[in-house]
Amino acid sequence: MNVIVIGAGPTGLACGIELKRRGVPNILIDKGCLVNSIYNYPNHMTFFTTPELLEIGDIPMTSLNDKPTRGEALKYYRRVAAHYKLDIHQYEAVDHFTGTDGDFTVKTSKGTYLASKIIIASGYYDVPNLLNCPGENLPKVAHYYTEPHPYFNQDVLVVGAKNSAAIAALELYRSGARVTMAIRGSEIHRHVKYWIKPDIENRIKAGEVRAFFNTTVADIKPDSVILNTPEGSKEIPNQFVFAMTGYRPDLTFLNAHGITFQPDTKKPRTNPETLESERPGIFLAGVIVAGMHTNEIFIENGRFHGAQIAEAIAQQLR
Repeated sequence: MNVIVIGAGPTGLACGIELKRRGVPNILIDKGCLVNSIYNYPNHMTFFTTPELLEIGDIPMTSLNDKPTRGEALKYYRRVAAHYKLDIHQYEAVDHFTGTDGDFTVKTSKGTYLASKIIIASGYYDVPNLLNCPGENLPKVAHYYTEPHPYFNQDVLVVGAKNSAAIAALELYRSGARVTMAIRGSEIHRHVKYWIKPDIENRIKAGEVRAFFNTTVADIKPDSVILNTPEGSKEIPNQFVFAMTGYRPDLTFLNAHGITFQPDTKKPRTNPETLESERPGIFLAGVIVAGMHTNEIFIENGRFHGAQIAEAIAQQLR
């Protein structure tokens, strides 16, 4: 009977590879494409890390520069999946699963599978942190940024103050957009990368990017946005909004399937040695192990969960 891996990102791929190495049959199921989160990164994004820290399955990753690009990462993970001949079902959403350890039934948008174990490696990029303001559902509002070209000569609001917000604001500004940033805190976040932070701060200081600090979005209208600023309510012209406010795991899905959490951090309760949850036979891998502390686990360390979980499963199935 197969082990079902929910999620075909780098961590899910690592799980599939390590299970296969131990002779454990497995199927990876993802509602999107292979490494769907990376695919949805900004088109011209460069990783903040070096190639060897993104490697899985002992296959080297090469890059033209010190840090790989989104395109290089996509090419690399395609090569890894093909090399190991992983059984990956793309564009197939897992609706729910039932059963007990050794005898699970997994229902998806395309069929039903039996599984001895289940690994949830679904990441956190699918559930954005919402602004919770009127107008957030308007078509002009996006929680994902891809490229700046369509926003030339447009009034664009970028909400947030971390890396993704700073990068989006800089690219949009340099592509001819009129950029305003709405920042909840009093400054650009201190953890913004050292080569990005002075750039965005200098653009703000020069007036090339307008920034409202200690500010929240009160209302989004078809042709404007209303901001709550320290000086009071301000309405400014606007055609597009990028809410770069971060993402979180799908706790609803986990909770519905018997996964329990620590009340403060929302970290799932797992065995630290095996990453098996309190529901026997269900394992968790990657960033979802960190709960709401999504800055604790990245590809660089989540990729090692594959061997950790695969070894535990192989021992249980002996």
